[in-house]
Amino acid sequence: MDFKDQLKNLFPDHEETIEPEVEKSTIWLQDDPILCKYEKRKGKPITIIEGYTGATSDFKILAKEIKTKFSVGGSFKDDKIIIQGDFRDQIMTLLKDKGFKVKRVGG
Repeated sequence: MDFKDQLKNLFPDHEETIEPEVEKSTIWLQDDPILCKYEKRKGKPITIIEGYTGATSDFKILAKEIKTKFSVGGSFKDDKIIIQGDFRDQIMTLLKDKGFKVKRVGG
């Protein structure tokens, strides 16, 4: 007996409501490739993603998604996403899966 069956036994008059699916926000895909760089600042590795020509709010959404997906810290400054650590390969595969063209720069 699963949870829904137990609830039906407790509340026989209740009818289940189906929530409408919320459409995910689509991020504008560009023709030019997004640049994915690796740098060291103060001896610590960082990954920089830049070159997005769409809306700034879309790029911020993408930054938040990358940070939560890989559980890393980072920020969004001057139309660049700065991620703590060397995550170039993982970020490039994520962006390619989303349909972006990605170019690896440096190293």
